[in-house]
Amino acid sequence: MKGKKCVILLSGGLDSATVAAVARNSGFDISAITFSYGQRHDIEIGSSRRIAEFFNITDHRIIQIPSDIFRSALTDRSINVPKNRESIDGTIPPTYVPARNILFLSYALAYAESISASDIFIGANCMDYSGYPDCRPEFFDAFQKMADAGTKAGIDGKPIRITAPLLKMKKSEIIKAGTALGVDYSMTISCYDPDRDGRSCGRCDSCRLRIRGFSEAGVSDPTVYQIKS
Repeated sequence: MKGKKCVILLSGGLDSATVAAVARNSGFDISAITFSYGQRHDIEIGSSRRIAEFFNITDHRIIQIPSDIFRSALTDRSINVPKNRESIDGTIPPTYVPARNILFLSYALAYAESISASDIFIGANCMDYSGYPDCRPEFFDAFQKMADAGTKAGIDGKPIRITAPLLKMKKSEIIKAGTALGVDYSMTISCYDPDRDGRSCGRCDSCRLRIRGFSEAGVSDPTVYQIKS
């Protein structure tokens, strides 16, 4: 893999930080894209910058997407972020952002083809997740087919791979893998609804998955929480 280029979707969360470590360990020259789309947890943009610096990713682009095209609890403060749900059972919650990964991957695909990158890395996961339809294997299979058919690279027989190495891993397995690769998880944030001081709420789906993942991994969670539940 030495010398190959990839584009990473870098959100600032623990999954994307782990994916950056996986790509770096595989010998890729990394470019990163982070999206600002009016998310209430825009503190993650600062986290993405810290992760990019940690991995010496010099090509890191912040792309603006208008927030008013989305109807989601993550972009509309009139919609409450669910807290302390009894179970995270695969029901699509109001924190789902319509077509988010379709848009994100489309930008990444355009940039990857422009810089002759062979892979796009994304930290999606379908094991311990909130039930989003664009985090499932079926979605990535379909997007891969579209990318192959709709790009010059694909037509020329050099398709850009959509690589989701964490897709079928439990959160605890992701944390163990990242820890083994030297990821500093204190750089990352997972919370959907942090306070003004940047403290994670400890009660949204994403916080609860993170707390459980660190506990099951037997790794200390460096996150500062308002409250754990």
